[in-house]
Amino acid sequence: MSGKEEVEGNAYELLGVAPEANDGDIRTAYRQRSLKVHPDRNRGNPDAAQKFHELNQAYELLLDPLRRMALDARLRTAAAKKARFAQYDNKRKRMIEELEEREAAFKRAKTAERAQAQEEERVKDEGRRMMAERAKKAQAEEEEREREEERKRKELEPPPLGELDTTVRVKYALADHPDLTTPVALAAFLAERFGETDSSSIVLTMKAPKKAPQKPPKHAVALVPFRRIGDAHAAVCAAGVESRGMAGVEVTWAPSGSEPPILGWLRRMGKLGTAGAEAEDETGSSTPNTDASMAEKVLPQHSAPASGTFSSFPSTFSDISTSSATPAPAGLDYQAMTMMRLRQAERQRLEREILEQEANEA
Repeated sequence: MSGKEEVEGNAYELLGVAPEANDGDIRTAYRQRSLKVHPDRNRGNPDAAQKFHELNQAYELLLDPLRRMALDARLRTAAAKKARFAQYDNKRKRMIEELEEREAAFKRAKTAERAQAQEEERVKDEGRRMMAERAKKAQAEEEEREREEERKRKELEPPPLGELDTTVRVKYALADHPDLTTPVALAAFLAERFGETDSSSIVLTMKAPKKAPQKPPKHAVALVPFRRIGDAHAAVCAAGVESRGMAGVEVTWAPSGSEPPILGWLRRMGKLGTAGAEAEDETGSSTPNTDASMAEKVLPQHSAPASGTFSSFPSTFSDISTSSATPAPAGLDYQAMTMMRLRQAERQRLEREILEQEANEA
């Protein structure tokens, strides 16, 4: 029974009046009882506030005609039921008690059944949530695995070969190499040592000193496109090596001086030797000779086939084409003519860069 039902059931008892009491009797009884249970007069009693509150509720209930009528009706019904029950014999009392007990048990069973159903539904929801989380996690792991495989696959793929990746910048003193004054002579000089070059695309400049323009040139600078990147790599490694006939010859990658990305990729793949690094560890400095010999082992210097493929690279990259094409035959189509014009424009740009650099150095 709730607190409100308990107050309603004992309203007359709390005020100490009979069910036949009028409003005046109820007010008088309330004043007398409230003085006894008021919290200010019963500071040591922890239940004083609760009792005073219940007394107020009973007082308000009995002064409300409608609520009092409902209370009186319930009290009369309960009294009649109690009187009837008192007249039953013991057998009927037991039957009624058993019936009430079964009804109470049925209610408890229903309550337990609902609680069990709710618990089962909660467990199912939890299971579905966990399955969804596992599926989401598995999907995320699968996507991460695919990304990792894609990353590894891209690492295994060689970077594309740029148009200038086989081009080197060659600088030498004309006093040391007086015969290398034409692109044809320079092409023959390099082809004899490393491999075929695209002699028609060589850009060679010889400029007199800026302070003495009347004097003959002292140095020559050239941009030389090799047919194969392996030959270009060997030339860079052999720069300044006297045993290779390269004394006094500077060879660097053009135009930026940085090696093509494919060489770094080959080193990461373990397909390009690190003889220079080994020599540096042993002698304290890297020697071009060891780099050149390693380049010859890893990137053989034989001539490239007519298709322009790099047979000097590992077999997995034998289908990579050079950017320097062989001279085109007669009857070029529109695309070939366009490529020739682009290459001519690139040569002119590189020639301007060489002239500007020579002017700055002078």
